[in-house]
Amino acid sequence: MSNDVREWMQDVSGPGWTWFVKRLSGNDTLANGSHQAGPYVPKPIALRLFPSLKRSDYNPRVDFPALIASHGGKADPNIIWYNNKLHRQAGNPLHKKWSRNECRITNWGGAESPVLDPDATGAICVFAFRQQDPAKDVQGCVVWLCSTLEEEDAVEDQVGPVEPGEGFEYDASTTIPPLTEPQDTPCTLKPEDIPAEWKITFPDGLTIVNMTVDRLPSVKKLSPDQRLVRRRDCEFELFRSVEQAAVLPRIKEGFTQVEHFIKYANAVTNRRKQRSGKSLELQAKRIFDEESLPHAHNEMSEGGKRPDFLFPSIDAYRSGTFPPEKLRMLAAKTTCKDRWRQIIPEADRVVPHKHLLTLQLGISVTQFKQMQEAGVLLVVPKSLHKSYNEAIRPQLISLETFIGETKAKCF
Repeated sequence: MSNDVREWMQDVSGPGWTWFVKRLSGNDTLANGSHQAGPYVPKPIALRLFPSLKRSDYNPRVDFPALIASHGGKADPNIIWYNNKLHRQAGNPLHKKWSRNECRITNWGGAESPVLDPDATGAICVFAFRQQDPAKDVQGCVVWLCSTLEEEDAVEDQVGPVEPGEGFEYDASTTIPPLTEPQDTPCTLKPEDIPAEWKITFPDGLTIVNMTVDRLPSVKKLSPDQRLVRRRDCEFELFRSVEQAAVLPRIKEGFTQVEHFIKYANAVTNRRKQRSGKSLELQAKRIFDEESLPHAHNEMSEGGKRPDFLFPSIDAYRSGTFPPEKLRMLAAKTTCKDRWRQIIPEADRVVPHKHLLTLQLGISVTQFKQMQEAGVLLVVPKSLHKSYNEAIRPQLISLETFIGETKAKCF
């Protein structure tokens, strides 16, 4: 296997290859000390890759060989369907105290495994499964755990944005990212609900964010933290609805040249990445407006730098008389592993702390201490705090708290 991630992706592509791609959470690694350590895999994906996992069996598992190509190591993990919740409901006396119904890949070799390393929390991990016969379990797995931003960019160039969450399946036999069916939710647009012009010219991120707000009017009554999470989920469904309507017909038309196919595939991937990159920032701005929190958005501070948000205003920031201790800066990054360092040189007048809004599901204690030493404070929606180590949780700032403290500090 190649030592370069781009070459590696070519090695594990073609008939019989299926990838499972995700950002490792604190529950996947050993970051939060959870007994669950081992990557979570959604059941539909797990049961498709390992059809021998049967509901009738109690906590069934399948062993398979794995090569961690990115780190030059081997492992003998197994995938387990923790289904004791189903057996408890059926009155099975074998059930334990845990009420679980989930699949995880475990037995990576303990704390020495790169996959379980707390510092790998938030990193993109690609599990390339070899399955020649869909009716049989996979024969093995080759893993690439990204160690640098460059590697993550290379993976996302291929599969599209990898956001915090459950992860997704990728058909490695094709170049165009798979179009997943939109869920049946209030945010799913029917074909007749999609403006005709959107099928020709894809709407920009702000347009989709505004429609998200319109589709969920009752959400405005919720806390800023709940509002942000609900709207982000809704926005993704809206985006998928529009993408399905705009992209699928073009794919069905077919391509007469390989270059045209590749160009179109890249356009689909790049659009997904652009939406993902701006989504959190635009959603946060909408909430600041709703909460009557004055701010400057993407204004130039100094030296060509454009922080995501400055409080209370760009004029206050540029003023030579406004007290610097009353200034605040907030960056919005869906994931913060390694990327948090990018915000340190922004807004030089803001001292001693800079805030970072993220949706990342956990971070290692070591990385969190590095952030603290650099003066970076994490703002995380309240519902996501449980994915962080217990030692970190008390020091996380909810979005609602950030808004309240900023109003008190800056005005």
